[in-house]
Amino acid sequence: MRSPRTRRRIVAVAAAGTAAVLLAGAPAIASSRHIDGTAAARHEIVGGKARNVILLLGDGMGDSEITIARNYQVGADGRLAMDTLPLTGEYTTYALDKDTGKPDYVTDSAASGTGWATGTKTYNGAISVDLQGKPLRTILEQAKKAGYRTGNVTTAEVQDATPAVLESHVVSRDCKGPVATTASCAVNAKENGGAGSISEQEVATRADVLLGGGAKYFDEKITAGRFAGSTVRESAKRSGYQLLSTAADLQAVSAKSKDPVLGTFASGNMDLEWVGPKPTRTGTPASTCSVNTARPATQPHLSDMSAKALQILDARSKHSKKGFFLQIEGASIDKQDHAANPCGQIGETVEFDRAVKLALDYQKRHKDTLVVVTADHGHTSQIVEGPTLGYTATLTTHDGAPMTISYATADIAGSQQHTGTEVRIAAKGPQAANVLGITNQTDLNTTFRRALGLPSGR
Repeated sequence: MRSPRTRRRIVAVAAAGTAAVLLAGAPAIASSRHIDGTAAARHEIVGGKARNVILLLGDGMGDSEITIARNYQVGADGRLAMDTLPLTGEYTTYALDKDTGKPDYVTDSAASGTGWATGTKTYNGAISVDLQGKPLRTILEQAKKAGYRTGNVTTAEVQDATPAVLESHVVSRDCKGPVATTASCAVNAKENGGAGSISEQEVATRADVLLGGGAKYFDEKITAGRFAGSTVRESAKRSGYQLLSTAADLQAVSAKSKDPVLGTFASGNMDLEWVGPKPTRTGTPASTCSVNTARPATQPHLSDMSAKALQILDARSKHSKKGFFLQIEGASIDKQDHAANPCGQIGETVEFDRAVKLALDYQKRHKDTLVVVTADHGHTSQIVEGPTLGYTATLTTHDGAPMTISYATADIAGSQQHTGTEVRIAAKGPQAANVLGITNQTDLNTTFRRALGLPSGR
């Protein structure tokens, strides 16, 4: 259960037979004002080192997805928490062709995540390995080695591409557990002398906090080595992990404990925040979104996991000169864009924005924290005038106006596609000015290393 301080207040507004989901108050910010921001911008240009770095990644959260969520939740003239970061730019997201090394203009989450995690471009499907499949040291691994505390939070399986790039190295993102690794990533398989599946490598990395879904892969048996015959979960327990499976478990974790925390709150990906109408060829009547009442109460929300991760990392680094590195992913913005599900997509963006607000509130109290909010790639959904050649659904926004959203890159029964556009990157804190202008996804790794005082190279 949420504490009174963090509990969401839901305002249900009857419209078109469904309940409109609106967050009362946070994370909405006052509407924009025409002011001279020169002095404020100068104030935000801070160099030097950061004690902490928080990366918040909205998977598939391009400018269009942000605008859709803003319009629906707080209105066209409103502002989400992510809109308030003072320094904003765009970065390019392309991957590389594995055979030619030339640009592959539409990246997946694995190649893009490898970009900021390691500072190196690679091929789609690669998890922190180069074009030849050789491991690349990640920012989390570097930070941990240098004495920083580390955390990794997602609403997807913890073995999914974005969390995986920080703690593992495999030639295919599909090698989440020992079974798939034996079949598809032989070079990485334990029985062949490799480091094992993503799940096994995440356990071996021992981040202070790893939270999300993906419990089923921890139930697979390890094929070789010290823990051969045991499940990955059993190996984690024998290695000293605190194992969590419910929201109550998460709430009960003491920040004073020194043991690594592994929370898997769903067999696969975690359940959605909101539900609503599906697009059709001819469009839909204007309607609103509803809270997903089928979402199990045993699953914490992204903001709950983020708050606990911040609490643990802050407590564990309190008496050290070095702080922490934390990545927080809103994963199902992308997954629901693939599914052409506007309310699912918006609900995940709004919940992600609550995590952004938590990070910004932390930064207000700890000015030596760098907060970065970005996406890994663009996606399909577009705000359009009316029904298109694709599939559309119309929602009634916070403004009381209709907003038509189009999905036009696949049949409704298929998977909508990523796009190759540059995406927003915004930041606050030490080294935040390095996101300004048009940068490359790999430049973010340099910004992180500079902020934490970490060396360059593999």
